[in-house]
Parts: sequence; C-alpha cells; structure tokens
Amino acid sequence: MDTPYARIACCIDRDGEDDHVLREGARLAGGDAFDVVHVVAPPRSFPAGPFAYVAPLVETSDAAREWLDGIAAGFPGATPVLLDGDPAREICAWARANGVDLIVAAARRGLVERALLGGFAAYIAYHAACSVLLVHPVPGDDPAVQAPTEGAVA
Repeated sequence: MDTPYARIACCIDRDGEDDHVLREGARLAGGDAFDVVHVVAPPRSFPAGPFAYVAPLVETSDAAREWLDGIAAGFPGATPVLLDGDPAREICAWARANGVDLIVAAARRGLVERALLGGFAAYIAYHAACSVLLVHPVPGDDPAVQAPTEGAVA
C-alpha cells in the first residue's frame, strides 16, 4: 500500500498508555514496516543517602529491550529501536540520522507534569526535522479521559 510517509517512527514509553500511538502508526504505515522507538533515560540523580542503589544503565537497557521486543512483536511490520539518553533529543537526532518522515507520539501530560518534567511532545514538535503527529488518547481507551457530554463546549 502506498503511504505518504516512507519511514514512520512511533515513540512509546513504559507507562502502558501508548496503544493509540502504535495503532495510529500501524494504520498510517498501511501494512508496511514502521519503527517502534523507546529511549532509556539515564537515572536522575536525587539526594538519597549513602546507601541508595541506582541500577546500572545496562540492567535498565536489558529490561527495556525485552519489553520493547515484546511490544513490537504484537504489530506486524514493527521494528523495535532502543536508544539511550535524553528522550526528546535522542528521538530527534535518531530520526534525522535515519531518514524518518513522520514521528508519531502521545500528547498527554498536564500542565504540572510539563512544568516539572519538560514537554517531550512539545520538544519533538519544534525540533524534529520531519513531520510530527501528536496523538491524544481516544475517549474510552483510557479511563482517565472522558468523552465530552452532548452539548458541552470543547
């Protein structure tokens, strides 16, 4: 099937709320191959005392690889891509280097989360060298997202 995008990358996180991103990426790929991309962020350093344990990045990457391979196996044509570093920057750099035509990502953080953690979706929307599709959860897929009631102003 001919699609307007030769290479599509779907960005997912381990929060379990990315099915809508994967379904949209697979739909746009039209049966062709697409990438499922996850970035392992380095551990954030917080003062935790002398006996705190932070798992080495290798352990985190191995677990992420297993999880990502399992996710990609559920979507025909999906190729898992595991990166490490700052998620938004790594996605943009990888997409540029690999000729990605479209990045599909979730847009779901609230104002407080964006202020504290930064806006992944906003960063890729402004810095990616390709088109970016930000997908919101579909009402009914996520119990936290309510469909507007009839007559409500959106």
